[in-house]
Amino acid sequence: MKAFQVNAPFEFALAHVEVPQVAPGEVKIDVAYAGICGSDMHIIHGQNAFVRFPRITGHEFSGVVREVGPGVEHLKAGDRVCIDPVISCGTCYPCRIDRPNVCTHLQVIGVHRDGGFSEHVCVPAENAHRLPDTLPLSHAALVEPYTIALNVLDRMQPHPGDSLLIYGAGVIGLTLVQMARALGLTDITVTDVIDTRLETAKSLGASRVLNGKAVDVEAHMREVTQGEGVPLIVDAACIPALMPQMVRLAAPAGRIGLLGFNAEPSDLVQLEMIKKELTLVGSRLNNRKFPKVIELIASGKLQVQELISHQVSFDDMPAAIGLIENHPEQTRKVLVEVGRAHS
Repeated sequence: MKAFQVNAPFEFALAHVEVPQVAPGEVKIDVAYAGICGSDMHIIHGQNAFVRFPRITGHEFSGVVREVGPGVEHLKAGDRVCIDPVISCGTCYPCRIDRPNVCTHLQVIGVHRDGGFSEHVCVPAENAHRLPDTLPLSHAALVEPYTIALNVLDRMQPHPGDSLLIYGAGVIGLTLVQMARALGLTDITVTDVIDTRLETAKSLGASRVLNGKAVDVEAHMREVTQGEGVPLIVDAACIPALMPQMVRLAAPAGRIGLLGFNAEPSDLVQLEMIKKELTLVGSRLNNRKFPKVIELIASGKLQVQELISHQVSFDDMPAAIGLIENHPEQTRKVLVEVGRAHS
């Protein structure tokens, strides 16, 4: 079968590899669509410490069940599905307290084991979620990035009327705008330094957008909130240097959500944290958010098509990688049509 394989940092290509064999408790998927994520780019650049090469990447994907392994009863051949990439052990401390997305023995499809940039892939049956007939497979491939947004917002426990400040208008920032609105938040500010991204954020429902190169974001937000501060802040730009400003801008009792894997330290003034009794939360992957996001997309509450800037064939995937690397300002989500047999 054909697969996109990363053999070493900066060494990648479409290759022919053996078709995987389905094991007990697994299903074999004919992959239809897969999204290229920033974390896929990190693997290509050798910036993911969890990866062992060679690796078939891809953790955002949808497809059709080709074969079910022994012991699988809730799925059958022909079912249309999307895949939750989080595989947990079920017995460690995080799993016991219902936090399987940070399982001590966590595996992520497309990172720790081969993923969806292949014509066929085998996954645990419990990770395959059946889709409503009305949900296109092209949209279902992008359930996963929306689960990232839902997970961090759930971790931050929004209250009715809370305002939200999002740093970064990349794909995750845009999913956050849409998810926040779907959850009932109406006062949403997005800051970035690329005007085209900010325009997209505005079109997807941001109340206001701020170019950090042209506007003093801190002064502007103090004016907007009349000095009260912002209850909810998410760093979707994943820049450690933003931490002091986020702490200063947070309202007393505010919540700050972090999504980045940057290993650089952040400056954190304990006095400000304690004085305001702020809550600082990390958010990794998703904690069983697929059913909720599938429901939201199927109901039309999330504008998935607006997230897609490019759709390419599987053969053109290496060129799409180059586009993302060289012209990130031109891309939002690049969707790869892996298999052509399904719609």
